[in-house]
Amino acid sequence: MLEFLAENQSPFMIDIYPYYAYRDSPNNVSLDYALFESSSEVIDPNTGLLYTNMFDAQIDAIYFALMALNFRTIKVMVTETGWPSKGSSKEKAATPDNAQTYNTNLIRHVINNSGTPAKLGEELDIYIFSLFNENRKPGIESERNWGLFYPDQTSVYNLDFSGKGVLEMPTNKNSTSFNGTTWCIASSNASQLDLQNAIDWACGSGNVDCSAIQPSQPCFEPDTLVSHASYAFNSYYQQNGATDVACSFGGTGVKVDKDPSYDNCMYMITGTNKTAASNTTAIAATSSSTQNEAYAWISSFLLMTSIVYFFI
Repeated sequence: MLEFLAENQSPFMIDIYPYYAYRDSPNNVSLDYALFESSSEVIDPNTGLLYTNMFDAQIDAIYFALMALNFRTIKVMVTETGWPSKGSSKEKAATPDNAQTYNTNLIRHVINNSGTPAKLGEELDIYIFSLFNENRKPGIESERNWGLFYPDQTSVYNLDFSGKGVLEMPTNKNSTSFNGTTWCIASSNASQLDLQNAIDWACGSGNVDCSAIQPSQPCFEPDTLVSHASYAFNSYYQQNGATDVACSFGGTGVKVDKDPSYDNCMYMITGTNKTAASNTTAIAATSSSTQNEAYAWISSFLLMTSIVYFFI
């Protein structure tokens, strides 16, 4: 098989799971080391290389095994890696917080093209497992909880595909605030280009009434993309049932439980027919075809992000 891969310049595909290394041997592997959070280094006694995370150590172990068999040109591709957000009583590390931390740090590590200690600066193709939880999958609890989304399309936790920061954690499956109301605003970490593209989509195909953020209108000031995007994002979010998917906007939207309204600029709330900002009737909840269009846009963004960041 290795000869075939070498002759055809094909990668050696492998599933890498630091989670299992920690779960099965917590006395030898620290949680921080498995989550890319370690502040200390582990020295490989055979090579003298320094490692700060389990992922790199596992990748290099494969490279050294290939080299021992005299296959030095085969590249490694990680076809699965991730972290479960829920597990059995014995799987205490399977939490949304740890899953978000692992995948966020993984993305940062990959898009920086830092490589591994044995392969410095070498690009690595990686697939995150998985998009959805598999609620009918047999086995222990963690087997069903590796996804970024629940089967009903709400997010398990927010994930920043840009690698620039960690988004706020949802408080529960439906991520509602203490008084039952949440708003969607633009992330301050989002790029200007991403915000402008998201505004154009929300005010166009998203069917949002953006008249309130036009010059001389109540929500025009401050005249910034973050402020204008926040108003547009929230309007779309509230018009579409205040679901996790409706606040995605390709990772540029963030849900909050504090009313972002200010002065005469009042943000819409689910179930109301008017916005105080313009004091005019808001557009009714979108049809199923419009909502499907939104889901398609979000799915396309995730696919594009995967192509840009994981397959270059």
